[in-house]
Amino acid sequence: MSDPYLIVGLGNPGSRYETTRHNVGFIAVDQIADDHMGSFSSHKKSNSDILETRIGDTKVVLAKPRTFMNLSGGPIRALCDFFKVPAANVIVIHDELDLDFGTVRLKKGGGENGHNGLRSTSQTLGTKDYLRIRIGIGRPPGRQDPASYVLKPFSAQEAADLGAICADAAEGATLIVSHGLEFAQNTIHGK
Repeated sequence: MSDPYLIVGLGNPGSRYETTRHNVGFIAVDQIADDHMGSFSSHKKSNSDILETRIGDTKVVLAKPRTFMNLSGGPIRALCDFFKVPAANVIVIHDELDLDFGTVRLKKGGGENGHNGLRSTSQTLGTKDYLRIRIGIGRPPGRQDPASYVLKPFSAQEAADLGAICADAAEGATLIVSHGLEFAQNTIHGK
């Protein structure tokens, strides 16, 4: 029997942040839940909303931490401990300033590029060698502060494209679980 996977969307809790760039990880995980016709429920031990499902024969836990972005690591670690998920089977879906809007890239390990959610995750897991699905949100225009840019809602044009972008991210996560990272990269990066 294979180890389970944990697919975590990073974001901030509450309706105020629902449609912001920083919450694209939540939006993508919601897409996976929709694809599996499931709904999230509260998991008190990890302070997260979770959905247990399967991709093929593999058990998968989808999660949205209820902490703010910079404290994401605590719930992720608690979920790994509770569901016996090794760090190598953690897939974190997050916003990425260094990718053009709409670009989806999959990788294992690497730096955090100033992303507080990734920094918190790396610290609590004790490793950077977990899987990441990076959803490009682009750089802020002009001299706008990146910290305020990520907390702004998507433009109307961006919002119109968001469904397809998050569908690519969701497909990437599913393909990692079912066929491995390299196959998933070849499929998603070729789009």
